[in-house]
Amino acid sequence: MSIEVPATLVKELREKTGAGVLECKRVLTETGGNLEKAVVLLREKGKVIADKKSSRTAKEGLIHAYIHPPGKLGVLVEVNCETDFVARTAEFVTFAKDLAMHVAAYAPVYIRREDVPSEVLEHEKAIYAAQARNDGKPEKIIDRIVTGKLEKFFSEVCLLEQPFAKNPDVTVQHVLQELIAKTGENAVIRRFTRYKVGESIEAQRPTEQTA
Repeated sequence: MSIEVPATLVKELREKTGAGVLECKRVLTETGGNLEKAVVLLREKGKVIADKKSSRTAKEGLIHAYIHPPGKLGVLVEVNCETDFVARTAEFVTFAKDLAMHVAAYAPVYIRREDVPSEVLEHEKAIYAAQARNDGKPEKIIDRIVTGKLEKFFSEVCLLEQPFAKNPDVTVQHVLQELIAKTGENAVIRRFTRYKVGESIEAQRPTEQTA
């Protein structure tokens, strides 16, 4: 027996996930009006769609520029998709704008954890291991401690793993997957550059993800 889903609940789910009205109604009915379960279902569906489309070539897209008042911080981001049609949709343009503002606020260094140079990872591991030993931690658990600290490191410096500025309950990766699910095309964050007045040239070097 299907339940009558209140319009207010549908609206709340749409605001949380960006999914369409009919899809929100469907998953809310499926979950018996449980909002949290509906959110999980929609995000899982978005991930499945994104995984299927991730191998498709994305060479169209757009570059968005954001200057944070009073003009001492600026960001350029390039986001790619498969067709120029999708690149001009409101969903895609909004994502690019939100992403540029996110980069301004969170200052990521890399796009993915795979982009972090091996020497940087080894340096971080050595620091975490030394800290654990200095704290008197048993040698047998140091590797586990280092692994946990590396996960936190990735969530701080890798764009896709950072909490999304507009909704810290999800990561940038989740928002990207939702965009792919909505547009029906593969989408890739190609590169970004964050400029800050007085910052070194090395710190301003563009970060790029190859497809």
